[in-house]
Amino acid sequence: MMKASQYEAVESSKLSPPPRSNRGISILDLIFRGIALCATLAAAVAMATSEQQLPFFTRFLKFDAQYDDFPTFSFFVLVNALACGYFAFSIPLSILNIARKGAQRSRTILIILDSVMLGLLTSAASATASILYLAHSGSGSANWLAVCQQFNDFCHQASGSLIGSFGAVVILILLIIIQGTALARRH
Repeated sequence: MMKASQYEAVESSKLSPPPRSNRGISILDLIFRGIALCATLAAAVAMATSEQQLPFFTRFLKFDAQYDDFPTFSFFVLVNALACGYFAFSIPLSILNIARKGAQRSRTILIILDSVMLGLLTSAASATASILYLAHSGSGSANWLAVCQQFNDFCHQASGSLIGSFGAVVILILLIIIQGTALARRH
């Protein structure tokens, strides 16, 4: 004969729905991490290789524009390279989430690290965007000239690298939502 506490335990287990599988969410997470890895790698490489030389009066005197002339651009390259390394590190954790249904700790770790990367990547991309805006438009009140009229190729390549970085920011926001959804489905 069953005791009352055993009967209640059996009845409560029948009432609770079985945990849903997060396999589709985990596969989407893996795809987004691969895209973000490519986006941050492309952004770091595009900015690190941006360079343009302009002759000044003679061919011996030249003006040179490189990414490392601007501390903000150096920070941008460093953060995008760091984010690229993070995405390469997080892909095995994402694969682990596909293989294991109840991977709550790895999802929690990914949410925390994704949030840190989101903050770093957003700050680097925003700072770079503000410097590039000044380079394109200048500022009459601060007597800053628009240098992109002369260094057009350099500015276009630097602006193009921002697309990859801001794309990775959007993907990181989606990844945080995806991981949060997967954790919420487990409870």
